[in-house]
Amino acid sequence: MNVFRDAGHLFRLALLFVIGTLAFFVLRSFVVPRSFGEYGHYRGAAITEIAARPEHFAGHQTCETCHADIAQTKSAGKHAHVNCEACHGPQIKHAEDPSIDPGKPDTAVLCVRCHEASAARPKDFPQVNAAEHANGVPCQTCHQPHSPAITTGESK
Repeated sequence: MNVFRDAGHLFRLALLFVIGTLAFFVLRSFVVPRSFGEYGHYRGAAITEIAARPEHFAGHQTCETCHADIAQTKSAGKHAHVNCEACHGPQIKHAEDPSIDPGKPDTAVLCVRCHEASAARPKDFPQVNAAEHANGVPCQTCHQPHSPAITTGESK
């Protein structure tokens, strides 16, 4: 009674499986970084790499230290919870050297990033069709960006 007489294909399949498993682990050792899994399902060295990158953003606290008047105006308006650099861009260089002009954003382009009419936005969120609303005129012509209640002129 030779049970394994015709079972050569099973042994070949098992050998192929073992070789495949070993090849997987060898390849994995070359592909997966050594620090993977150090902090759960993450690459531990990523934290050090990210920390080594240069900073670009100063943070709204830094802006508010020197621009307290604007911070006060902004805190009373609809943009109270919008960080300064969301509109003004990264300002670490200006924070380190105030003589560097941060420049003023083009409100005709900037404001529509958030306020262009879109069905995906909540209905109570202020939205405009920029082409009909202002015809390319900068928003600050009628609205004060830090507290965007209408200040001059008329809005459609």
